[in-house]
Amino acid sequence: MYRFFVVIEKANNNYSAYSPDLPGCVATGSTRKEAEKNIYEAIEMHVQGLLEDNLPVPESESFAEYMAIAEKFSTGSEVA
Repeated sequence: MYRFFVVIEKANNNYSAYSPDLPGCVATGSTRKEAEKNIYEAIEMHVQGLLEDNLPVPESESFAEYMAIAEKFSTGSEVA
């Protein structure tokens, strides 16, 4: 079994999805669920193509982390 990190982004009128570990493997959908389904199928085809061409399937090395940032920001009007 292969596992890949997938990024799904909301665009203006649809969703786009990609895996940073599989350059060029992208998909879109009119809903998030459709984008998830389409990227799953795209990854399946991408991996199948690599295997058929006797190329290595890359290991997933990407990860995500949410970072909390304080809401207090400098406005730039303070004098040092």
